Amino acid sequence: MEKTGAIEGGNQTLGVSQHLIREKIMRKIVSFVHVSLDGFVASNAEGLASLDWISISPDLFEYVEKRIQQTDTALYGRTTYQMMESYWPTAADKPDASPHDLAHSRWYKSAHKVVLSKTLLEKNHPNTQIISSNLSDEISKLKHHAGSEILLFGSPSATHALMAENLIDEYWLFVNPVLLGQGIPLFKNIQDRTSLMLVKSHIFPSGVVCLQYEVKRNR
Repeated sequence: MEKTGAIEGGNQTLGVSQHLIREKIMRKIVSFVHVSLDGFVASNAEGLASLDWISISPDLFEYVEKRIQQTDTALYGRTTYQMMESYWPTAADKPDASPHDLAHSRWYKSAHKVVLSKTLLEKNHPNTQIISSNLSDEISKLKHHAGSEILLFGSPSATHALMAENLIDEYWLFVNPVLLGQGIPLFKNIQDRTSLMLVKSHIFPSGVVCLQYEVKRNR
């Protein structure tokens, strides 16, 4: 059937093939985030104290780093980006740097960084792309550029903006065994009912469960 269509369809088949190629190479945006069992990504505490409930361990670091090293692009909101910039560029220079710090610092410095912000200026942040308007169009362009999947680290405000435009393709949720009761929710601005498919799960000794979901889209 495919060969017959190619003979009879002529230019039409070529157009279909090109469309399939574009579909095949389109990059995914993957939300990579710790979340409480009741669905919050941060408590109401100030600064880093809002994240003190997150369970971290060497085995979790290793699992996460293997996944991160497969990618070349990081996506952040402004607040998270500034936190990353204050630590990772020099993390490997410290005499007591851990293996995780060494690996992630190298990756961070080489990764293409994209930041959703209306206040940052690209000229002040070299090797970083700032998206300040036309979110859907700019993200679409980014998805069509050559490269790996795009990891969205934490960044609840940026995540909510992308959710509102239905631009997130996959979720890696590190579900922590804690109930916060209140805080910043992970899921917000969902416009339509969205079906997800569980692709993979992993349980850590700490009780954290990694759940990998793909967004099911109509083709």
